[in-house]
Formats: sequence, structure tokens, C-alpha cells
Amino acid sequence: MLNVGERGSGVRQRPAGFDQNFDELRNQCLKQKILFEDPEFDTYDLSVFKKKKLEWRRPKEITDDPKFFVQGASRFDVRQGELGDCWLLAAVANLTLDDKLFYKVVPFDQGFHINYAGIFHFQFWQFGRWVDIVIDDRLPTYKGKLLFLQSSTKNEFWSALLEKAYAKINGSYEALEGGFTMEAMGDFTGGVSEIYELNNEHPNLFTIMLNSFQRQSLMCGGILNSKSPDTDKKGLFKSHAYSITRITYIPLPSSNSIIPLIRLRNPWGKSEWNGRWSDKSDEWKSIPQHLKQSIGLIIEDDGEFWMLFDDFVKYFSILEICHLNPGYLDNEQYGVSGGAKWDLSIFEGEWVRGATAGGCDKFKETFSSNPQYYITIVDPDENDNNNMCTVIIALMLKDTRGQQKQKAQSLSFGFYVYNLNTSKIVPKPLDTNFFENNDPLDKVHCSEFKPREVCKRFRIPPGKYCIVPYTSNQNEEGAFLLRVFSEKKNNLAEFDNEVGMVEIDDKIKKLALYSKKSDDSNEKLKKYFLKVAGSDKEVDWMDLKNILDFCMKDTGNTKFSNDVCRCFIAMMDWDRSGKLGFKEFERLLMDIRQWQVVFKNYDKKNKGYIKGFELRPALSSVGYHIKTRTINTMCHRYANKKGYIMFDDFIMCAIRLKTTIDIFKEHDPGNKNVVSFTLEEWVEKTFYS
Repeated sequence: MLNVGERGSGVRQRPAGFDQNFDELRNQCLKQKILFEDPEFDTYDLSVFKKKKLEWRRPKEITDDPKFFVQGASRFDVRQGELGDCWLLAAVANLTLDDKLFYKVVPFDQGFHINYAGIFHFQFWQFGRWVDIVIDDRLPTYKGKLLFLQSSTKNEFWSALLEKAYAKINGSYEALEGGFTMEAMGDFTGGVSEIYELNNEHPNLFTIMLNSFQRQSLMCGGILNSKSPDTDKKGLFKSHAYSITRITYIPLPSSNSIIPLIRLRNPWGKSEWNGRWSDKSDEWKSIPQHLKQSIGLIIEDDGEFWMLFDDFVKYFSILEICHLNPGYLDNEQYGVSGGAKWDLSIFEGEWVRGATAGGCDKFKETFSSNPQYYITIVDPDENDNNNMCTVIIALMLKDTRGQQKQKAQSLSFGFYVYNLNTSKIVPKPLDTNFFENNDPLDKVHCSEFKPREVCKRFRIPPGKYCIVPYTSNQNEEGAFLLRVFSEKKNNLAEFDNEVGMVEIDDKIKKLALYSKKSDDSNEKLKKYFLKVAGSDKEVDWMDLKNILDFCMKDTGNTKFSNDVCRCFIAMMDWDRSGKLGFKEFERLLMDIRQWQVVFKNYDKKNKGYIKGFELRPALSSVGYHIKTRTINTMCHRYANKKGYIMFDDFIMCAIRLKTTIDIFKEHDPGNKNVVSFTLEEWVEKTFYS
């Protein structure tokens, strides 16, 4: 399994419970002879159910003989309670179909007898890595019965505890109200998910489903609205998700033909389809008994039923498929011949208001501000006579479920792919001029249902390509995970500036020279400086503030804050006296005037701010080339809620950048771009700057 960070950035957040160690906590509870109470998930958000008198009970307070498993785990252990998380339960039911997947998520080393301490743990794939989530076994009950997910066997609790662990990682039980099954399937497998809208049937959809099922992909169907007027009469329910538990062809002896069938399961554990090929329909009478047994036909109101493929397309709105992470599939899952070994690259990124949230390509001035990723593929697939490469690109939104209470609507997002092999000029990063003169190879956008992930399989020749993740509108913030799979090795990197110093833009030089004060003005300033400085002819940050207010009074009432003045001292005070002499002050003033020129050059309407999108070109004009991630950090710190950067904050940002580079260059006299610090040196220099 590839660890995020081997080829990726570091924009990620730790979910609740990430730092809890199951073994240590259980051993501690056993030693102290107490039952575990989880301090990280101790306040439960169940306001929807406030009208009911809830009690939090452990399984031993619900039944006399609780068990983690009763005769193993099966899809019939999953029955929905009063929480609207059928999408999750459909995925849980599918998880039981593959032991290897199941016991990855539900570790076997726990139960209610040996080493029981009221503590359990489950593992979920979270945006590039597996995390272990610890919970206590207090469950919400009403009148002594489980309120939410429960097994058909009253004393079996693995499924209820799994639901609680998933609620914890998403922040609350209520965060699980409504969703796409592909989210949970991805969190159970680390796989790549795709969604098919059944309004426009794919010509090879059943073949895709059959091939996916044979490769252990997880599948679910959803009815988001009533496509047919008789949906309810046929035993189906809108706004509901169903597990797909089997795909097959079945022969019809009477006509020497085969028909495509799909087996589905209602997470309620009851209420089934009653149309063609339902449990008691006449179609089964023509099928031999041995064939019915071979496909597992059960005539019982257990929520599971068969449907004709055409009826599935007619009544269901969407099909969700989670293809297992190619690196996870072993030879047994691929079959005797084995399968391709996939190469995987991962990057974590974000769209930041005013910095990298440039919107789609209709926003021509800011589109180039979006994050950009450069992928190079050298070798074609094995045995490919057309010299082509198979590449799967998947873009996933992060932390969307935990943010649902803050956002009324999830982001509309996607990615563009550009072929760099056909372009004569390829700037780094790609700029507005490039996008105006080059069409994308493809544009992939999330459907109207707005799932968490979009992906697409490409067949492309070897070469260089650029992936540009985007949101539909400017300044829509969010974090994402970009994954690229290929049969042969791919090299994925941020398509970005090299960090460093370059020549100052000639325009800025001329404007700064034009704004330079006369010798007479400088002499007056020196006299004022020495008057304020006193006998030692140096000024501290408070004196510096007074002097700057004096000398900048004719430049638009510019005033500097206390923090900025402290930073000015730190930037220019090389002898560590905490004060500046006049020569140091002159050099500082030269820098300030240069930054002021830059600011005014981008604040053309004299509003007192520049847009965050203009920060990169503004800093570049005075010779600073920095990466997108640094621009994001700067805008997080110095831009306001609208993505605007005020003059004072721009100056602070420029000071920090200059000081950081100066400290590095001081320790890199050979310009090798590598330095070493002791911890003492690093703390001293970082604190002083």
C-alpha cells in the first residue's frame, strides 16, 4: 500500500480518534478493571431524535449473551434502524461478500468474552491512508432496543458497532443522514468509484457490471426519484439505496436464450420488488431447480430479490460502482492469468479563496490559478499494439460529510486534462495565454447528483499531460485528493514554479526609481530619524513606527501596525541589537517603497487591497518565485474572507518571505539549495524572524 506523502503534498487533517491506540487502551482498561468510555466521541449529536427518551446502553445491558459475530458475518446482519443511512448500510452489506475486504475493516481480534473491556476498533480508508478508529460500545437505544443499525440476530453487534465507528469518523450519527453509497464503499476499500446515471443507458452497461462483479467490485443502485409512476406499487422506494449482491446471465430453456439478471437487497431486511423475476413470480417456474440453487434463489421476505436488467434501468436512477484499488487486487481476484500491476500516484491539494480557487474555464482571468499537476508516462501498456497507455484519473473531495452542516450544498467540481505534447510553448505553471490558445484533451465533471468523487479511464499515447482540478465557480474552497493509476510507471508532480529569486521586473524598477525621494527630502528624513533616535542613533520598533508614519504621510495615509514594525526590525537588524541605525533604515525604506510600487501596480482602482489571485504575479514582479502551496498558506494567513489582501498584510507577507529567503541564503553560500541547521539554530532564527 502506498503511503500518502511519498508522492504528494501535506494538506491533510487527522480524523477523530486517529491517535488512539486500541491495544494500549484495552490493556489499560483490563488492568484497571474498568470499561472504556471514549473521550473523543462522548457527546453525541442526536438532536433529530430529541423527542424520544434515548438511553446509551452497552450490549451486555441490551441482551444476556451479546456476541460480536454469530456464525460469521453476512449481508443479512444489516438491517436499517431509524437513521437515514441506507447508503451506508448498502455498502456494509456488500462488504460482507468478500472476507478479505471485510476483515480489513472489521478486525477479528475483539469480542465480548476474552479481553472484553467495552472497547472496539475498525479500520477505514481516509483520503489516501488506512486509519484505526477506536470506540466504546455504548449504543443509542429506545425502550431497550437498538435505535439504529442492527443485525437480524438480536444478540449480534458487529454491524451496530461499525456504524458507530463510521459516525465517529464523520463527526456524528446525524452526519450520516443521506449520502452516496460510493462514499462508504470507497472508505471500506480505498477503491476508485464511478457513478452511472440510468436516464441515459450506457450501451455496454450490463457487461461493465458483470465484469466489475467478477473482479470483486462493490455495486449499489439508488432510486433518487420516481422514474416510473408505479415504483411504489412494485415494492420499490424512492430516496433509497439497494445493495447489488450478484450479477449473472440465466438461460431460458424454452427459447434457448439467456437473460441478464441482477440480485439486489433492501437494507431494511424486508420489502421487496414484486415485478418480473421477483421471489414468487411465474418466470422462475421454467427454471430448473438445480439452476435456482446455483444462483442462490431464496423465497423469503428477507429484503433480497432478483430483477431483470431492463427493469433495473427502468426503475433505478443511478448505479454506483467501487472498483477496488488496483494495488489491492491479488492474482486470485483477477483469475488464473493474473492481472496488471498498477502504479499509483497521490497528491493532496486544495482550492483556496483568492489564491487557487480559480473556477472553471469560463473565468479566463483566474482559471490558471487553479492547482496544476504534471504527469509523464514513458512506456505503453504491455502487449498494446497501438502503443497506448491506460490511465485512470480520480479526483475526490475531502471532508465533505463533516462540513455538510456548514454548507447547504456540496461543491460542483471536476478536472481538465491537457495534452502538452502538441503545444509549442508550455510555461510553468500554465498561464492564461496557454489556456486561451489550447483546448483540453478532456473535461470531467461531477454529475448533477454531486458525488464525492469523479474518475475516468483514458487511453492515451505516452507523453506529458497536465491535470487541472477545478470548482465550477471562483472562490469555492475545498480540499481534494488526486489519484492517478497507470499500468506502467507514471511520474506525477505539481506543475509549478521552481522556488527561488529572479531579476526584478523592469517596470517595477522604473516605477520604484521614479518614486525615489529627492536628496533634500532624504536629508530632512535623516534629521527627523536622528531626532527620534536619541543618543545611540538607533530606533526600536516603537520609534520606527513614528518615523514611518512621518515619511509615508504623503503616500495615501499608509500606516503600519505594531506587528509589521516588529518584523521590520527583525528583517534588518543583523547585529541582533533590537534596533536599527539610519543605514539599515534606508535599506528598509527602499524595500518598502518597492513593495508599495508593486501594490499600487495591482491596486489599480486605489481600493487599498489586491486580490489574492494577484499575489503570485505581484511577488514574482519583485523577483520571488514560490510554489502554489506557499501561495495557499499566504492567502490563508493574510487574505480576508473575500480573498482580498490589504496593504499592511501584503507588506507583512513580503517581509516574511524576504526574511526566510535571506536566512536560507546566509547558510547557503555555494547556492546549492541545501542547508543544515541544528535545532538551536533553527529555533533562534525562526523566532527572531
